[in-house]
Amino acid sequence: MHAISPLLAANRAVSLPELLTSRESRQTRQRAWLARHHCTLISLTMVMPGAVKDTTLSRELFCLAWQALETLSQQRGWPWLAWRCLPQDTGSEGLIALDVPAQEVKQATLALEDNQPLGRLWDIDVLDASGAILSRRDFGLPARHCLLCAQPANQCGREQKHSTAQLLGHMQRLFDAAAGK
Repeated sequence: MHAISPLLAANRAVSLPELLTSRESRQTRQRAWLARHHCTLISLTMVMPGAVKDTTLSRELFCLAWQALETLSQQRGWPWLAWRCLPQDTGSEGLIALDVPAQEVKQATLALEDNQPLGRLWDIDVLDASGAILSRRDFGLPARHCLLCAQPANQCGREQKHSTAQLLGHMQRLFDAAAGK
């Protein structure tokens, strides 16, 4: 794995234009990887509420998610064709190219997100070779729920039902529990 050191986190607020530029850059990177490798692509980011996206916590969560993807791939016998980790002020990103059917990869990553103690904090996108992003809906699953309540996460976010401090506090407690603290 390319090291993403939690100690080097930017810990600064990013602006909306920076965040939008980062998303556009990620999509451009994804298209370039798909054109180069012609296979399934995993794109890993973290769920990180608030304006500060690159923190010690977000980097620690990223490293745990990356390890989970490595373990999953080893267990399934999925060799990685290429991979890259990108620490950024807008949050760490990871790309993994593998020659495995996208449907199979998405089902396995959905299980990771749903069954791992920290999986709710991971955003594991799977793109097929044509660049289509497979969604929970494609598998008959509901949208992800809020970190703090049973409502759909996008609804709570839109309505700002919970403060950033509440969400980050809950994320830290989840991390501490998983780390045995």
